Amino acid sequence: MPKHQAKKRFGQHFLNDAHIINLLITHINPKQDDQMLEIGPGLGALTKPILPLLDHLQVIEIDRDVINHLSHIGGDKLTIHNVDALRVNLDEIIDVNRSLRVIGNLPYNISTPLIFHLLETAPRITDMHFMLQKEVIDRITAEPGNKDFGRLSVMVQYRCQTEYLFFVGPESFSPPPKVDSAVVKLTPWQEKPFQASDEKLFAQVVTQAFSQRRKTLRNTLKKLISADDLNALNIDPTRRAETLSVEQFVAISNRISELSE
Repeated sequence: MPKHQAKKRFGQHFLNDAHIINLLITHINPKQDDQMLEIGPGLGALTKPILPLLDHLQVIEIDRDVINHLSHIGGDKLTIHNVDALRVNLDEIIDVNRSLRVIGNLPYNISTPLIFHLLETAPRITDMHFMLQKEVIDRITAEPGNKDFGRLSVMVQYRCQTEYLFFVGPESFSPPPKVDSAVVKLTPWQEKPFQASDEKLFAQVVTQAFSQRRKTLRNTLKKLISADDLNALNIDPTRRAETLSVEQFVAISNRISELSE
């Protein structure tokens, strides 16, 4: 079979480091009857060793040339969906009565919107293990006050417990990316610690607060909430967005909802 050339438009960097693959599988800890979905399997670096550990595996792959490689390795245990992961309706391809586990070495050019898409469309997800650009994982897992803490941190942490697992260098891929990578575990909250009464408004508040990072909440949120109302929540309006916790963003959003009723 001819060697597959990675395609820039799909952001392809194929994992080929056996140590990293084994470490990732150890962290995933697959059980035979897990309903598991792999996104972006590429040439099967993770697919091949994880298949024997499962009754069945589903994968989403957009590159038809890659699918030709995958179709030879799985037999009846592997179902391949040739669809765009950003547009797929997971309820149409999974058993909605069973919890779902998601894994993948995500294309870096779509990783952030894909995570948002998964969090919106699959409330039945048990956990997700993703290899991503390290910079993105640093932002996902950052704590308030950290320079990496931003909109992505708040929106993912609102829905998930986040855990940075381990570092992956460029030499673990072919072709090597120009950035460092890492692996993150996202575990959706069974019951959110803090519940926004209007999640669209919550997202709007977070986006607006981080729209001009160097400005204070008094300035960034002035069209949504007054300084007096922030003070009433024990939130100093002279603070910047990156110093607030997820709980405080939820409190601001819920206060705006109350005021508009």
